[in-house]
Amino acid sequence: MPIIRVEMFKGRTPAQKKAIAKELVDGFIRGAGGGSPSSFNVVFVDVEKHDWAVGHDMMNEKYPDK
Repeated sequence: MPIIRVEMFKGRTPAQKKAIAKELVDGFIRGAGGGSPSSFNVVFVDVEKHDWAVGHDMMNEKYPDK
């Protein structure tokens, strides 16, 4: 059973996460040549911007909330 783990900044709605999960699973199935959507697990990890850095740049400083 494949597990797809998605780490992203928090703020997506449950409906957006459902749409993301569908696209990821469907894309994996297309790429692998078949499979059943029910055999996949998608795990979303919501991360605060202040807990994410790229190099020396903290994401809450680079992308402040508006």
